[in-house]
Amino acid sequence: MKNAENGRYLAVDIGGTAVKIGLVDGEGNFLHTAEYPVDFDGYETPVLDTVIKSCGIFLEEFDEDDDGEDGGVPLLAIGVSATGSINTVKGTVDGSAGHIKNWKGSRIKERLEARFPVPVYVLNDANAAALGEVWLGAAKGKRNVVAVTIGTGVGGGIIVNSELLLGANGFAGEVGHITVRYGGRDCPCGNTGCLEEYASMTALVSQVRQEIEEGRLEKFCEGEVNGRKIFEELKKGNEKLEQIADQWMDYIAAGITGFVHIFNPETVIIGGGVSSQQELFIDKVRQKALARMHPEFIPGLEIVAAQLANNAGMVGAVYYCRQRLGNL
Repeated sequence: MKNAENGRYLAVDIGGTAVKIGLVDGEGNFLHTAEYPVDFDGYETPVLDTVIKSCGIFLEEFDEDDDGEDGGVPLLAIGVSATGSINTVKGTVDGSAGHIKNWKGSRIKERLEARFPVPVYVLNDANAAALGEVWLGAAKGKRNVVAVTIGTGVGGGIIVNSELLLGANGFAGEVGHITVRYGGRDCPCGNTGCLEEYASMTALVSQVRQEIEEGRLEKFCEGEVNGRKIFEELKKGNEKLEQIADQWMDYIAAGITGFVHIFNPETVIIGGGVSSQQELFIDKVRQKALARMHPEFIPGLEIVAAQLANNAGMVGAVYYCRQRLGNL
């Protein structure tokens, strides 16, 4: 068994616009971090090519900057948190957000291991974020956790008995694509009525824009409507906007209730930028979800905001490396 605590890890978080890279110790402390764009030429340069090149630049730069205090500590593994449908078993991108050209089919594990002489472990970004919150964040020490991320879409990760639920190929946890309205709105995934089409921040912004365009809601801000501006207006007590947001939160709460009934977690973590809105969002969603649940599921259940923000994916990817190396 390798000592997964004594060593360093390269954490790589691949998003649609940038790759974040960190050198992390076995306790989750970041020694160095950097960020590099991946969409600089409209993805004509494949994202994975950019990531591999960026990892090389990062390691060369920070090895040189190292004064020797941790320079002799080995790099044990590379943990990757990546956008898209990730086959964790093979470390490949088997499905991709449509706007990211040259991403689907990327062989992340194979190509990184060919370039760097250490094991590489690859997770979907939402699964990685869930693991990060269990290791060092809002669900630290909990063994059964559901994480839901509200953003452009709805992502998630499921922890059962301290292990990430991956399924046969690593695709488990796609909570945004459960059907909550049969025959409902078309989803880019090809289905209709997916939770993501009603509970994402994209869905809220789209609904607000439609209400403004059709004259049922007075325009309340200059420029484009976005999540931040919506919540600024909610703080002012805009009643019509409150009704729209309330219905949106009903969908989020309904999804969470279903997840609780299936997985019976100790903690539900809500992530995404909107999770910083404690009174206007987290508290309301918690209240709505608890009101829907069978009472036997409620004692001891926590529904809380994520804590690790933009570092959650990198932290979770390192933790997954630690778990895998610890089992070798």
